[in-house]
Amino acid sequence: MGTISLRARNRGRIQEPLCPTHRSRPATEGPAPPRKLAMTDTLRKAPEGRNNDLDHSVEGMRTPQTGPAARAPATGPSEATDGNQPVRIDPVEDSADRERFLDVPERVFADDPAWIPPLRAERRAHLSRRSNPFFRHADARFWTAWRDGVPVGRISAQVDHLHLEHHGEACGFFGMLDAVDDPAVFAALLGTAEGWLRNQGMERVRGPFNLCINDECGLLVGGFEHPPRLLMGHDRPYFNDYLEACGYHPSRDLLAYRLPADFTPSPTMSRLQSRFGKRLAVRPLRRMRMGRELATLRSLFNEAWAGNWGFVPFTQAEFAQLGGLFRFLVPRDWIQIAEVDGEPAGMIVLLPDINEAIADLGGRPGLRGGLRLLKRLARLEVKRGRLALMGIRPHLQGTALGAATAYRMIADLHAAALDRGLEEVELSWILEENEGMRHIIEDRAGAPYKRYRILEKALA
Repeated sequence: MGTISLRARNRGRIQEPLCPTHRSRPATEGPAPPRKLAMTDTLRKAPEGRNNDLDHSVEGMRTPQTGPAARAPATGPSEATDGNQPVRIDPVEDSADRERFLDVPERVFADDPAWIPPLRAERRAHLSRRSNPFFRHADARFWTAWRDGVPVGRISAQVDHLHLEHHGEACGFFGMLDAVDDPAVFAALLGTAEGWLRNQGMERVRGPFNLCINDECGLLVGGFEHPPRLLMGHDRPYFNDYLEACGYHPSRDLLAYRLPADFTPSPTMSRLQSRFGKRLAVRPLRRMRMGRELATLRSLFNEAWAGNWGFVPFTQAEFAQLGGLFRFLVPRDWIQIAEVDGEPAGMIVLLPDINEAIADLGGRPGLRGGLRLLKRLARLEVKRGRLALMGIRPHLQGTALGAATAYRMIADLHAAALDRGLEEVELSWILEENEGMRHIIEDRAGAPYKRYRILEKALA
């Protein structure tokens, strides 16, 4: 999932969700000319790949490489060198390539005590064209960097057609960036991704997004000593330095706060709730009417965030997938829907921090570890949560009634969290420029404890 948001007026969020195959051109033909992508272009249906048993978007993805990564023929891997051993960039084309791509973070973060290995099965599903509905409206490619026969880095590049339709900018994205402490590896990976995006007609690249703004996004640039919460990323300090050395500059900073679950509500919260109490009602999710409830939540979220920076709407399929998380992992009273005068007006979602439950499982728990994880989740054996989604209808934003609606949802969610023994909540992410929301949060939570950054670069 990914977009995890809270908004004050038209600014900011509290945050945390490709690819058709094609055949490479013969080497004698040279690289394909750049194609300007019309905003109305539709995603072409992927033809059957070479491996019919492969259910992943990573099949059949050998593409021409350009940029600092070294300029190899379209039919072969690309290479770059730092004067020592060469760096080779290989496209991810089949399930074996995919596994090596997924291995990279284990090498990069092997000695980082704050890193939590994600579940390998979940990461496979994230890259699966059948499992991840993101690929229905986007194209992507994936590459792995190699040196001396060892995978030392990885990257993805995405063109999201929904983003193009909503924002009218020829901007592509990079993501899934992990690499060892070596500037040559970063230059090779970024150059390869930039070259592919340029050939798709993109004029700008922005990231990291894993794979879109409704998934993990942002590069960690402060708070490295703290483990990541559910659907938030973790990086090394040198990542930002090497991105800037490759010509990237900051676009937006995203902040994360943490708040004790037993915080004391402010007097303003109580006054506003009393003032509008007769018009307000807040209720938990009704699981017996899950389809209708998901439609309401999706409508509320998409309307609340339609004017926000970087907004891309959740599709029906994406929110249905999110509903599986809500149904099986989130207590129903951790999802609250507010009604004003009997009509849905706002929503709020608190997620249990699944990373806390998987921290000691190494990403591949096996049968015994899997049973242990199921037991932890069934008993909700976590002490931390993440306020992940929050939104209020646009006509209420910036009004006293809208503030009362937000405070009432927070109050009811606060009580539900305490009832289940939660000790701490992360509020993430929030745009640094969202001063109104930051003022409200910092009155109770103090300064942000983590900072993430979105970077971008013009593609000449």
